[in-house]
Amino acid sequence: MFFGNILTSEGWRLGEIHWDKGRVTHLPCEPVDPDSNGHPRIIPGFVDLHVHGGGGADIMEGGEAPAILARTHVRFGTTRLLATTMTAPDNQIRQVLSDIAVYMQAQDRDAAQVMGVHLEGPYINPGKLGAQPAHARSGMIEEVDGLCALAPIRLLTLAPELAGHCALIRHLSERGVRVQLGHTLGSYEEGVEAMAHGACGFTHLFNAMTGLHHRKPGMVGAALAHAQYAELIPDLLHVHPGAIRTALRCIPNLYAVTDSTAAAGMPDGDYRLGEQTVTKCLGGVRLADGTLAGSTLTMDQALRNFVSLGLTLEDASNRLSRFPADFLGIDDIGRLQEGALADLVVLDPQLQLQAVYVEGRHVCGNVQGVSLCR
Repeated sequence: MFFGNILTSEGWRLGEIHWDKGRVTHLPCEPVDPDSNGHPRIIPGFVDLHVHGGGGADIMEGGEAPAILARTHVRFGTTRLLATTMTAPDNQIRQVLSDIAVYMQAQDRDAAQVMGVHLEGPYINPGKLGAQPAHARSGMIEEVDGLCALAPIRLLTLAPELAGHCALIRHLSERGVRVQLGHTLGSYEEGVEAMAHGACGFTHLFNAMTGLHHRKPGMVGAALAHAQYAELIPDLLHVHPGAIRTALRCIPNLYAVTDSTAAAGMPDGDYRLGEQTVTKCLGGVRLADGTLAGSTLTMDQALRNFVSLGLTLEDASNRLSRFPADFLGIDDIGRLQEGALADLVVLDPQLQLQAVYVEGRHVCGNVQGVSLCR
């Protein structure tokens, strides 16, 4: 159990949270304003649906990379994540998916739990690669089904304008894979059509997609006009605060991702991102030509960034936990309610991380208030 200001599904409550066998069994019923006292803030563990690496490891390296990034990101409050691939040759993608599946069969219980895979490419537009390697191509249903047989692909990013992709979107949606639109030169109309076929999100909104113009609204316009969900990187580097505020007004369930690379949680220097070398400096990660290449963002900083833009802690928390869980259709994570998994983050009044629990296990920090997570 733990005592403090607890963000439940019904709002803030003051008292003790109890759990048994990894699930919440009791929550207090006394409403509270968390700013009225100095007790810790207890919020749901963060759910990150776009994680390429961390702790010096890149998921495309395979082997021990899933374990390293899971141990790294739990230090910053992430309790559930999707291991996210890069565009690469087919044989490399297949090997990485197999390695992720092996890790998931006996993954570290004291780390962020890998829920499955976010396949970001190779089914993207070669004219909008961003930091993706040049292995982009159209996807075929039989090929994608083969990849899904290797590991649980929960989310797939594609460019809807490529040949055959409307049929692929329908097929993936029917088998329960969420489809996001990204790394795309598609028009507003192509974005709307893709959503009609089952696409339900947008990958790192604003980045690597056609922008908003008043006569050509582009993929950004399709998202702002029609989306219920979209992911966004709130490091205040990928997207200007004004654009973030615009998206918050337009997309009800806009949620945060880190799009983090091997450089997350590491000092400045050179790291791998797929087959490319990226450099961490001045708070960002870039290719040699200056192109932003993922991020060094961690979810605890994403929370503080959202609050710095004027969001309440409750709203910011929802965008790091409940909304991404809802997007995947999982109702027992990303929230603190009876029966939910006891994944939680303990913050001090300045929103600094104090402790992290995964399914009720104290895996990081110090409950007396001295942060050991970093």
